[in-house]
Order: sequence, then structure tokens, then C-alpha cells
Amino acid sequence: MIDKKPKKCNGIGKAYGFKGCSKLTIYRKFGLCDSCRRDWLMNDERGKIELEKATLQVTKPRKEFETFKKDRKERNSLTSVLESVKNACHKYIRLRDKNKPCISCNAPYHTEHQAGHFYKAELFSTIKFNELNINGQCVRCNIKRAGNESEYRIQLPKRIGLKGFEEINRLAELDHRIKHKWDRQELIKIKNYYQKKIKEL
Repeated sequence: MIDKKPKKCNGIGKAYGFKGCSKLTIYRKFGLCDSCRRDWLMNDERGKIELEKATLQVTKPRKEFETFKKDRKERNSLTSVLESVKNACHKYIRLRDKNKPCISCNAPYHTEHQAGHFYKAELFSTIKFNELNINGQCVRCNIKRAGNESEYRIQLPKRIGLKGFEEINRLAELDHRIKHKWDRQELIKIKNYYQKKIKEL
């Protein structure tokens, strides 16, 4: 290993023109010893720019990590709220349609009847919580027959009326034209709506 020769502390490169202490030193950066380099970084305009760059380089990974954590927390929080809205909505549908036959096959009411969507919740996000779009449905139609859409379509106007049927079709058509993104306040409003409806039953 070759020993480094001590050199005078005097600015070079980015610190060119900045007068150091002229003392001989082995450990230099920008031609300056530690003490003079700190002085350059704090007091010279070029040094301040260099310090800012170095600070950003050090803090950038941390900021990116903090942003990632914040985004993940918000996503998890939104997922949790979505689930609570779904539970409130489906509970209301099951209570509202208690003692009514299956919307699709007219099977007699059973306590295991589910909240079945006419327009699929995973495909039509804007009406996934719309009460016109959700009705009591037997497990067989909802799960085993994937919603039994053909019979659902026949029975739905009888259940919600022609105007209601036209309205849900109109909203479904609009759903494909807009890119909807749920926000927390909107979801809480829907949840409160269904909780109030449940109390009114």
C-alpha cells in the first residue's frame, strides 16, 4: 500500500478558489482539510449547493420509504373502510329482503340468503353499494350459478319497479365512462346511510 503524501489545504475542483488553512494534511476532500471543508460547505455558495445535494442524496431513500409507508397505510385503511361499508350494506339488504324469495329463482326465503348483485360489484364499482343493484338471493344462484343473471334480469323490474330498473341500467352505463376512485369520506357517508337504514327497519 502506497502512503499518501500530505498536501497543503487549499481548495481544488468544486472548491477551487476557496483558500484553506494551507496546513499539510493527508485527509482532504476538494483539497480541504475537515475543518476548512466544513467552513466551505457552510459559508461558500458553491459549498452550500454541494451540501444541499449531499443532504438530498442521504435523505431521499428515507423520504421514499416514508412515502411508501404512508401510501400503504392509506391503502390498508381504505380497504378496511370498504369492508365495513360492504358489511353494513349487505346486512341492510338481508334484513330488508327478509322473508322475500330469491330474486332469481323465487326459492323460498332462507336465513342463508345472501346480498346478490345484478351488476357485478367487481366490475361496476360505482354501483357496488347501490341498493337497487343488490337483492336477497339464495346461495345456489349467487354462488353456484354465478348470480343467475338471466333470471335476475327478468325478476328485477318486478322487485324494484320499471323506473328503478331503468335507473340502475343508466347508472351501469355511466359506470364505464368514468374512472371512479373511492375516498374515505365518501365511504363513511355510505356506511352511515346504511346504518341509519338498518335502524329504521
